[in-house]
Amino acid sequence: SSGINAEWPLRPGATYRGAPGGDNGPFLCGKETTYEGGMREPGIAWWPGSIPAGTITHQLGNIMDLFTTSLTLAGVKPPQDRIIDGIDLSPVLLDQTAPIIDRPIWYYRGNEMMAVRVGAYKAHYWMWTEFGDNPVSFTFCQGQCIK
Repeated sequence: SSGINAEWPLRPGATYRGAPGGDNGPFLCGKETTYEGGMREPGIAWWPGSIPAGTITHQLGNIMDLFTTSLTLAGVKPPQDRIIDGIDLSPVLLDQTAPIIDRPIWYYRGNEMMAVRVGAYKAHYWMWTEFGDNPVSFTFCQGQCIK
């Protein structure tokens, strides 16, 4: 037995190099790509008494925002002697009526900027699936139908 439940709707491309074991839902491609299937991941925040149970937000964030948000939640001011790239997402976490903080999200692979998202729009500057100095031509994601 391969240990994979054949009834689970697995789609090639959702995991690293198309290995079985995941599904990225409606998002294109998977790991090692800058498409939504390779970059979007759910975030789960739990803080009884502060974050209401069942809260759902469509706020986009990135790893840099964790630093700034954590400082705010801890009551610590960010350092003023340097530029801090992350933004404070605590208003969206703590207040279900807070508006989405709309700002660009930059997508990198290594040191190469590949795409930028602003709101519902995303522009790809480079489109290849192999990482390195000599990328192969873009083949979308193996096993996925591009409609």
